[in-house]
Amino acid sequence: MFTSSVLNKLSDVGYSPALSPTDEEKYMQPVKIYTTAVCPYCTQAKQILKAKGVQSLEEIRIDTDPAQLRIMMESTGRRTVPQIFIGQTHVGGCDDLVALDAQGGLLPLLNAGT
Repeated sequence: MFTSSVLNKLSDVGYSPALSPTDEEKYMQPVKIYTTAVCPYCTQAKQILKAKGVQSLEEIRIDTDPAQLRIMMESTGRRTVPQIFIGQTHVGGCDDLVALDAQGGLLPLLNAGT
């Protein structure tokens, strides 16, 4: 492991060590998504998140666990899927995720844990 003084000297000369996928994942906010098996918007949302570097997410299937539907509705006030949480922030559904990304807010939210 490099000491901070060595890393400072390396950064002074333009060296920036690349983070391994494990490191990136470690510093990304946790992502939780409520889904069903036959939801194309759920699939699209998961594809967007993976394209932004999310390597693991907690997927909660409300079609196989009705108790989770109740929990989702209580925490979001919505009954449609997907419902996406990044860290403690409720993003909303797929359209909300797309809008957040278009406004440039998705990556900063995902990386807020760094």
